Amino acid sequence: MGYKETGRVCKMQEKKNILTYEGLRKYEDELHELKVVRRQEVAQKIKEAREQGDLSENAEYDAAKDEQRDIESRIEELEKILKNAEVVVEDEVDLDKVNIGCSVKILDIEFSEEFEYKIVGSTEADSLKGKISNESPVGRALIGGKIGDTVEVETSAGTFSYKILEIQRSN
Repeated sequence: MGYKETGRVCKMQEKKNILTYEGLRKYEDELHELKVVRRQEVAQKIKEAREQGDLSENAEYDAAKDEQRDIESRIEELEKILKNAEVVVEDEVDLDKVNIGCSVKILDIEFSEEFEYKIVGSTEADSLKGKISNESPVGRALIGGKIGDTVEVETSAGTFSYKILEIQRSN
């Protein structure tokens, strides 16, 4: 007796990319720049390099093809991010508790230092700009916390305690 295929296809659920409106605009602008401007520039470079003759030893041609590959790869990555984007409307964020799209001021209890972070989705995280992911240890611990709460954050460097001082709109 033969095996009969049922025709069902299992498809993995793609992760939603949580973005603020600012993050959405940044990615849309970058995608537009790559598709409209950068594609044309690299196509021109490839055309000029081809006109130089022998492509087997043409460094300009190789560099332009590498650049084209990088641009196309980034376009694909941005399109995937935007396809699965879920935008947080920061004006509607509940300020009673820490959530994605808000700024939070915290106090490091051990060192008596204050920090301010904007909580964003993992795609937008940039610690150098004070944007931490809701999936990071600190972000995960802060989500749902209220002003006055103390949260414990476990990291590879040990456990840290932070007191939530302020929650505000980040825009």
